[in-house]
Amino acid sequence: MTGTDQSSFLGRISIRRNQVNAMEGYHEQEIEDLELFQKQLSDRFAELLSAPDDAPTEAFLSISWIRKLVDVFLCCETECKAILLMERDAAQISKPPLDRLIPELLERVVKAMDICNAVTNGLELVRHCQKLAEIAVSALEQKPFGEGQARRAKKALVSLMSAMHVDDKESSVQKTAERSWSFGRRSGNKDRHHGHYRSLSWQVAKHWSASKQIHAMTMNLAAPRGPEASCLPAPVYILSLIIVFVMWVLIAAIPCQERSGLTTHLPINKHVNWTHSLASIHDKIGEEWKKKEKKGMAGLLYEMQKMEKLGQSLIEFTDSYQFPGEKEKLDEVAAQVAELAEVCRRMDEGLVPLQMLIREAFHRLVRNRTEFLDVLEQGGPVV
Repeated sequence: MTGTDQSSFLGRISIRRNQVNAMEGYHEQEIEDLELFQKQLSDRFAELLSAPDDAPTEAFLSISWIRKLVDVFLCCETECKAILLMERDAAQISKPPLDRLIPELLERVVKAMDICNAVTNGLELVRHCQKLAEIAVSALEQKPFGEGQARRAKKALVSLMSAMHVDDKESSVQKTAERSWSFGRRSGNKDRHHGHYRSLSWQVAKHWSASKQIHAMTMNLAAPRGPEASCLPAPVYILSLIIVFVMWVLIAAIPCQERSGLTTHLPINKHVNWTHSLASIHDKIGEEWKKKEKKGMAGLLYEMQKMEKLGQSLIEFTDSYQFPGEKEKLDEVAAQVAELAEVCRRMDEGLVPLQMLIREAFHRLVRNRTEFLDVLEQGGPVV
């Protein structure tokens, strides 16, 4: 959805709310708004599901794809909040069942803030892997190429594989991220495309668990039924589900502390049209996670998967290399090195913007919670 389309949607709601609420047909108009919102959600997730596998810059679970997912979340948050709060009497929000559903939503928001913080730390590990891969690429591109360059490349590649297969229990991801931060300071902590780079988060607790956060967020999350499915409980459920789903995807894709059991069932109501693509994305990621979880890995991020595959192949080459090497094998390796260099380039261009976007999501969640608390306070006691 373009910014113009979203402005049109928000304007539509504002105009209707400024009309006399008691007029005949007002509830029907609210149902129309909710249906339009759900159609837009369906279109957005259908676009994410249709990501091509043969276009690396747009591939499923690539950095670019994750950025689009976070954008979908930000749009959903804005529109859901408009449906719930714009020009609405605060007393409506404090009545049952919203007096229970809104506080539960705000508890999920707090946990989502923690996940944004942990994922930001995880992106530090991804950057660390990128730097190690760049060292290997630099050594493998040297002309003439000899056994000294092979040893240097192998050292970087072994470190890369070790970092990618980090145990994400307790705080090992955090420790590796800290090593990445130290690595960055060697060059004055300067990113050549984005100016001075600074960590965007504080550290998570030592025994904090990403999977337990997701499990807690799904508690009491159930699709509204009967008349509630077409009134205010519906957007509360939608926003809650989108928050849980997006956080779940971020944890699966990006290194995060303690993710065992992440294949938690999400309470997605598959009987409504807007969730079909979302449910398919959930199933697709869940299957990939089951394949990879037992092996131990940094996450399902497309670029990290490519880096792991290329890194393992190049380690085999450096293990057996003897000067001057066979031309056919050297040509094959040159193609792999070029592919790894391209992966590093995409990471160099995309990781900081992604980290900044997750920071924006974090601050949006903070504002979201504050606004809802203010409305609850106006309408009655906070439960």
